[in-house]
Amino acid sequence: MKSGASEAGEDSKDSKPKGNRGISFLDFIMRIVAIVGTLGSAIAMGTSNEDLPSFKQFIRFKAEYKDLPTFTFFVVANGIVSAYLVVSLVLSILHIVMSGARITRVVLIFFDTVMMAFLTSGASAAAAIVYLAHKGNARANWIAICQQYNSFCDRASGSLVGSFIGVLVFLLLIILSALALSRN
Repeated sequence: MKSGASEAGEDSKDSKPKGNRGISFLDFIMRIVAIVGTLGSAIAMGTSNEDLPSFKQFIRFKAEYKDLPTFTFFVVANGIVSAYLVVSLVLSILHIVMSGARITRVVLIFFDTVMMAFLTSGASAAAAIVYLAHKGNARANWIAICQQYNSFCDRASGSLVGSFIGVLVFLLLIILSALALSRN
């Protein structure tokens, strides 16, 4: 009786990979979205600089991402995560072709979790500095610099949005991979 059901195409193993193929395709698309967000964030922050006009020619006030180690960490973290996402596209394509692959899904869940933590730490640290740049801190005697460096602060804030979108996509990727594993 079991072989008859298998021949009729009612076997549960045949229906699961079809559902996983859709999940795998969504995984691939989401990885591309995350690449755009993280690479865009790294480029936006890495190219952010602004000069303030000065009444003296010899004194120039300049704001660059390299001035703060937190922003440097942010750029490096987004760059590393972007590179990882490009490499992980290969496994994502493999999952589209071979829907039943389990070991590579477990590997992706592990590395996606590590990269999400890395990206979250970089984005959170940079968010704290951007907040201080916008609001300042009177107790610590730190003045808000965004009134003078509008363009720099706008680019830094925009790059944070892309990076946090990447964090959200990673969270969804982990959930999707776990769902695909549970269906196998």
